[in-house]
Amino acid sequence: MTLEHLYKLDTTGKINGRERPATVSSSAPDFVRNVIAKMMANAGDELPVSAFPPDGTWPSGTTRWEKRNIAQEVPVWTPELCIQCNKCIMVCPHAAIRSKFYGADLLQAAPPGFRSMDFRSKDNPNCKFSIQVAPEDCTGCGLCIAGCPAKDKSDATKKALNFVPHENVVGVEKQNYDFFLSLPDPDPTTLGTDLKSVQFKRPLFEYSGSCAGCGETPYLKLLTQIFGDRLLIANATGCSSIYGGNLPTTPYCTNDKGKGPAWANSLFEDNAEFGLGMRIATDQKRNICREILIAMRSEIGDKLVDELLSSPQTSELENFQQRQRIKELRNILHTINGPKSAILSQLADFLVEKSVWIVGGDGWAYDIGYGGLDHVLASGKNVNVLVLDTEVYSNTGGQQSKSTPTGAVAKFAAAGKSMPKKDLGLLAVTYGNIYVAQVSLGAKDSQVIQAFHEAESYDGPALIIAYSPCIAHGYNLRDGLEQQRKAVASGYWPLFRYDPRKRGSEQFAFTLDSKEPSLPLMDYMSAENRFKTLIEKNPERAEVLLRKEEENIRSRHAFYKMLAGRTDW
Repeated sequence: MTLEHLYKLDTTGKINGRERPATVSSSAPDFVRNVIAKMMANAGDELPVSAFPPDGTWPSGTTRWEKRNIAQEVPVWTPELCIQCNKCIMVCPHAAIRSKFYGADLLQAAPPGFRSMDFRSKDNPNCKFSIQVAPEDCTGCGLCIAGCPAKDKSDATKKALNFVPHENVVGVEKQNYDFFLSLPDPDPTTLGTDLKSVQFKRPLFEYSGSCAGCGETPYLKLLTQIFGDRLLIANATGCSSIYGGNLPTTPYCTNDKGKGPAWANSLFEDNAEFGLGMRIATDQKRNICREILIAMRSEIGDKLVDELLSSPQTSELENFQQRQRIKELRNILHTINGPKSAILSQLADFLVEKSVWIVGGDGWAYDIGYGGLDHVLASGKNVNVLVLDTEVYSNTGGQQSKSTPTGAVAKFAAAGKSMPKKDLGLLAVTYGNIYVAQVSLGAKDSQVIQAFHEAESYDGPALIIAYSPCIAHGYNLRDGLEQQRKAVASGYWPLFRYDPRKRGSEQFAFTLDSKEPSLPLMDYMSAENRFKTLIEKNPERAEVLLRKEEENIRSRHAFYKMLAGRTDW
């Protein structure tokens, strides 16, 4: 019937007076305008081989030139309602909303429509504060509005962020965003480790091509904000490799010094070992530096050698101080000839502690790559693992994984999965020497940041399992934060941390961070098509699996309370 009703539209002489804008801005670098823009316009086949770099290198941070303009509505900030909590910045999947504080004198060059307010900080008096949306990069997912706790007392429907039609504000807000980016970033060495402070740090993962409302990308963005250019990522194939490193553009970018995370992709079956190789290689290079430093102590100087070898590196300030010592070291090495000084100068940056993270989804961690993951966690090496758990094979079409819960409908589980979800966190806890955390950004954002810092500070393997809402769950991801809260409140997704450093002390190593389940499980499940489909098609089986999952939750919660030293289990 579709074919029967197709007809040709006569456009002869009809011109709307508009022209298609250039694919990228004229201010973009030459390679972006002449090569990447061609590929973005689906004209890559027209490019000659000579247009490509002969060594295969590719510029990073190129998503900033895409300017998709796909949102029908974009959030606009209302300063008089804002409480400056920065929660909207943290939950944005695309780094399309940001905040800064800055000297009031800098507003003299601001566009007429630029909004600001006094910054509430004793440590930074006489400063202004702004939240600004990138209207051309925003996807209109609405998570920033959903996560905003500030409401108008006279009208609860209005918050500090409210949707406005894109076409009404894109011109003005584009100018505002360009000015916002020109404002200096706060000095990271002066910022704390709490949620609000971390969100003032520049994200080095921005404007990715992930789905609007993606539950994975906020965790990656946070990773780059906390660990910056010390970050080394081994990424398993999956959604995170598609939006993370797919040509022609990449969202990983650099700071104002031209430094950023190192990222590389590997396969499901070997990504854990790939990341372990990064750790071993990094440690080996650092050991070479240490050996040469000790051998050249008399030429370099005892004080500088001792500081380079033993100074702590647990904060932004201490990392900055180590980098300053490396600059001093290189100045000295320039005056010394010989192979040792040349090698040390080349590898000196490895005297700054690297943060190695192995990243992937549940298909990798629970299923195809589990053998390798188990091997790496059991190695005792100082690697961190971040599992972006969507509970389904998202990138390849929605097949069930061992992370898929009881009662969920997925490919190869059309009648609802009958087996319970694999408890990956508990399996890791049984080793006793692995830091483990299960987190949810929408349910308890402070716990997420705490877990990231604890995992990094632990000198050994660490595993963080992050609840990641996905379009495969079958609901509007604008409600993703609320669904995360329901998942935790129902006991479906318990929050916990296991820290081996507390073993044998008066504290228990296992901490249960979520409260007693207080919400009926059906209140959580009924909002998602992966559960509703079975409820509608086969209510009897759905009821059986629901009761089965409720029993799973009760027994698991009781066991977790026992591990946490609670006596009411």
